[in-house]
Amino acid sequence: MNIDKSDMLLYAVTDRQWLGKQNLAAQIDEAIQAGVTFVQLREKELDFDSFVALGKEVKAVANRHNIPFIINDAVDVALAIDADGVHVGQSDMQAGDVRSKIGAGKILGVSAHSVEEAVSAQQNGADYLGVGAVYDTATKPDADALSFETLQAICEAVTIPVVGIGGISKGNILNLKGSGIDGVAVVSAIFAQADITVAVKELRPLAEEMVGQ
Repeated sequence: MNIDKSDMLLYAVTDRQWLGKQNLAAQIDEAIQAGVTFVQLREKELDFDSFVALGKEVKAVANRHNIPFIINDAVDVALAIDADGVHVGQSDMQAGDVRSKIGAGKILGVSAHSVEEAVSAQQNGADYLGVGAVYDTATKPDADALSFETLQAICEAVTIPVVGIGGISKGNILNLKGSGIDGVAVVSAIFAQADITVAVKELRPLAEEMVGQ
């Protein structure tokens, strides 16, 4: 395993629709300084060269703070910028194939929505699981929300870290206490907020309480 469970505590997934006056690297820098523990660069529309250029900017920020930095889905981009790893969904490249491409030393995150998918991902080299959607979310409107019981069952079935994702906010994060997850991945709960620093400083202690720290 290439990560520690503590890395999963407050996992930021980027979304440039809420940039405002800041560029993305500046947003990430602010979020990390406020308490984010992990960064995933998620881009669905950028061409390869633009994605690589943006990835290099964000990687430099994450590296400066010694925070794990991975790319969503785009294995070629992750390899081009020597990111710490990649996260793939069930409809993307198979976990085993991704592992063979990125090598043993890189972080591999895999989305899972059931115990079967979670166990398969672990067997095929995943370092952690992103499980959800925990709640309904505008980021992925077609994703069905998982039950608390399914979340628990997934955590009990694997030995790698599990992070919950999907619609998580300061108002509902503590409802996940006791599920067994090691942290939360959030998008709008950080980047859609008027003040990123305030948002992260509110979320971080709630995440710690949720996991029982």
